[in-house]
Amino acid sequence: MMSFAYDYPRPSVTADCIIFGLANRQLNVLLIERKSEPFKGCWAFPGGFVAENEPLQAAAKRELAEETGLENIFLEQLYTFGNPGRDPRGHTITVAYFGLVALNEYQPHAASDAVRAQWFAVNALPPLVFDHEQIFAVALSRLKSKVRYQPIGFELLPKKFTLTQLQQLYETILEKPLDKRNFRKKIDRLNLLVDLKERQTEVPHRAARLFSFDEKRYLTLKEEGFNFEI
Repeated sequence: MMSFAYDYPRPSVTADCIIFGLANRQLNVLLIERKSEPFKGCWAFPGGFVAENEPLQAAAKRELAEETGLENIFLEQLYTFGNPGRDPRGHTITVAYFGLVALNEYQPHAASDAVRAQWFAVNALPPLVFDHEQIFAVALSRLKSKVRYQPIGFELLPKKFTLTQLQQLYETILEKPLDKRNFRKKIDRLNLLVDLKERQTEVPHRAARLFSFDEKRYLTLKEEGFNFEI
């Protein structure tokens, strides 16, 4: 083993995960109750220290699985937060990742150094520790911006969905009503939905047609310079 001497101090590095989920027209975010100090018993985003020689995204996925049980979730790097005073244990830089899931398809359970893992409505969050309130604000802003020009919102829906559910998703994230006729014209023009030739079942109203998102077609169009815009 070779030893090294460094001219400069080496801050610690962590990875944090901001996972959004949608249910009943309510946008939610996943939090854990911390089992250990600092801030034992307080709410935070799932995350933890990056191990030696561990890729950042691998660390984020590992911590998410260890603390909430959620696996196989697409994560996208959000931002790096490095204020020297953000962690009482010392100078710690965190790389934040965000992801989107259909909430009803993912039931988190606490593990590792988490007491609880729980979904919270984004407009009713408990106090967050470290600088996680700032991280949340950046993540929510990114989501509202990106959902307009990339079809990431489909990750929040079940595999089969109605046009009403799709419109409600955008209205929930953007926090404003959308004209039904204009919205459906835009969606039709994009030609990214697959009509499954099925209808809802066991609903108290007229059963609506079901669709799925044609990701393969979107990726092909994207390579050709296609611009998704709602």
